[in-house]
Amino acid sequence: MGMSASRIDELPGFRRRIRITPAANWVRAELEDDMHCMRVRLRHDGSLVQGVEAEMIRAPWTTCPGAPEQLRQTFHGVALAQFARRGERQSNCTHLHDLALLAAAHAQDAETLVYDILVSDPQDGLRLAELRRNGLSVLAWQERGNRIEAPAELAGLAANQLRPWIEGLAGERLEHARLLRWAAMLAHGRTIPLAQQSDATRMPASCYSFQPARQPHARRIVDLREFSRGGTQPLEALAG
Repeated sequence: MGMSASRIDELPGFRRRIRITPAANWVRAELEDDMHCMRVRLRHDGSLVQGVEAEMIRAPWTTCPGAPEQLRQTFHGVALAQFARRGERQSNCTHLHDLALLAAAHAQDAETLVYDILVSDPQDGLRLAELRRNGLSVLAWQERGNRIEAPAELAGLAANQLRPWIEGLAGERLEHARLLRWAAMLAHGRTIPLAQQSDATRMPASCYSFQPARQPHARRIVDLREFSRGGTQPLEALAG
């Protein structure tokens, strides 16, 4: 039996929720998925960030807990409008870094924003990916054999080939595409045996834990959640 986008909620797969909560002089961005649970809080005066606080509740490597200090060094004292120009993603935990950028981008929002990302496990080579903004679907694609089939403008491309298309977008569309692309790439980890993704020395220097000084010391932590089979949903257990 084939899959349809209307059934993605019923299919096993990767789940990620991001919640961004703005207030008068601070903004918090939280994330939880199969492998990660963390949050970032920026204190600001409306334009300049005066404090950066990060908490890692679940992370996949023993070296990850050092990343909040790196995030503080990267963004403390930086103007909210300049966060995206810092360009230090690979020296940081990429997830904390992206949360900080989201928090800065939405610091002046009036209401909480929630993103849900669903990526089904492959079935007969077919995989679905969808991004929802406050419960409404805003971007979705269908893959077969790791190549996008729909929408037509992306047909034939893999998720890791979408950068040129994404860089041509702006505003909310740019944010949506980045979030779905990154989650779709992470979701591939569900199909790779843990033994094949637990040697940090074989990883590219793409994040805080995989920098050369830390790679030899990083050990895999197996603390996974399965949110797609009912029960607790991402961030439900994280107090506001």
